[in-house]
Amino acid sequence: MKRASGILLPVFSLPSEYGIGCFSKEAYEFVDMLKEAGQSYWQILPLGPTGYGDSPYQSFSTYAGNPYFVDLGTLTEEGLLTENECRGYDFGTSEGCIDYEKVYRSRFKVLEKAFERFNENEEYDRFVQNNAFWLDDYSLYMAVKDKNGGVSWNEWEEPLKNREEQALEAARRELDREIRFYKFQQYQFDRQWKKLHAYANSQGVKIIGDIPIYVAFDSADTWAAPEMFQFDENNEPTGVAGCPPDAFSATGQLWGNPLYDWEYHKNTGYEWWIRRIEYCLKLYDVVRIDHFRGFDEYYSIPYGETTAVNGSWMPGPGMELFKAVEAELGKPEIIAEDLGFLTPSVLKLLHDSGFPGMKVLQFAFDARESSNYLPHTYPENCVVYTGTHDNDTTRGWYHEVGKEARDFAKEYMCKPRLDEDSLTQDFIAMAMGSVASLCVIPIQDYLGLGSEARINIPSTLGGNWVWRLKKGQFGKEAVSEIARVTKLYGRLP
Repeated sequence: MKRASGILLPVFSLPSEYGIGCFSKEAYEFVDMLKEAGQSYWQILPLGPTGYGDSPYQSFSTYAGNPYFVDLGTLTEEGLLTENECRGYDFGTSEGCIDYEKVYRSRFKVLEKAFERFNENEEYDRFVQNNAFWLDDYSLYMAVKDKNGGVSWNEWEEPLKNREEQALEAARRELDREIRFYKFQQYQFDRQWKKLHAYANSQGVKIIGDIPIYVAFDSADTWAAPEMFQFDENNEPTGVAGCPPDAFSATGQLWGNPLYDWEYHKNTGYEWWIRRIEYCLKLYDVVRIDHFRGFDEYYSIPYGETTAVNGSWMPGPGMELFKAVEAELGKPEIIAEDLGFLTPSVLKLLHDSGFPGMKVLQFAFDARESSNYLPHTYPENCVVYTGTHDNDTTRGWYHEVGKEARDFAKEYMCKPRLDEDSLTQDFIAMAMGSVASLCVIPIQDYLGLGSEARINIPSTLGGNWVWRLKKGQFGKEAVSEIARVTKLYGRLP
């Protein structure tokens, strides 16, 4: 990876009509602005369909795309919808904040209208055929889920829960139209995303995608292949994922995702993982794998626990998995999310893989974190951020972090005084000026926004994943300032 820089902005945070960021003209305008600002990368969050809690890290499928991101304007241009129809629904009134309930209640009704007018064609047939390995299970899963009032598959009737062939056949016949509706959504998502991705590449901008290490329990992945996970004979998890107690949380983090049966994956030559990464490398140019340390050791919490206190560390697949991936796909472009407490064996895995790890400046001045986040300790092969989607904005951090950390930052940067404006600019300059081959800055920091623009507070429910750029908020002045800083620190393409 040569010296370059990029901007972190989730698709849902783009400005656009109809309540949520999507693959609309504003997405293309954002790409144009990235190019003008001298940026080589656009980093996004996972693109999967979200459920309760709206987290992109808890998706109904590791392969499917979020129907919220399908641009209704494009469907209007193609004659599948009218503008009046789209405007007839309530997608929420706040320009800077997503109202997921309203989007959920309106989006599928509009897409249903488009589906009614859609004529299946060769391109659609080809898409359905090429993606049958996940699309058939996902579409059936969602159709049955809807019929059961949205509950997870472990609450369905036994024959469907356990995928008895007769029950599956009956469901396919009964829910044929609903299944085709879900396939239609995925087809539209796929063609619109591929078009936007190709446009970004044509402008010299690469996409950094993001895949969670784990899948959600309430997902087509677990229902379709329970043998891949640590489940008992009733298809209930025996252990679930999370993080142990640390300085940030006295009870740790209980994520609740099912854990992989790594022995099973080893015996299949890691086939599912190879296919998953291969698919992601078609969607994105670079893949950031969330919670990389879970491949070395993973934290297992007994199913049914209410906190992460009673978990234990278990061995993961290590380099064996990545050697299998490389043997099939060549050396993939992967960024390893290696944040948190790193043992010698995790550091060895990162070194052996050759993947760049992550450095977050906000952690550098926090006494609870080890100081290998300070810029003078960076290797060249890493990606530096001022903060990530799980951090406050830098301006917000200034108010949240306390005097000790602020004083340390002031001393480290040789600044006699520090305020929230200068701190944000200094953090950007420090990240851009570091030896890290890639520097990625959240758009909120370039715009000097405070905690109101934070994306996510880990281990909390509600109020997350809702922030959006307002129209005109990212303008020419910001673009030329980003271009100036990028040139100054030798990161222009």
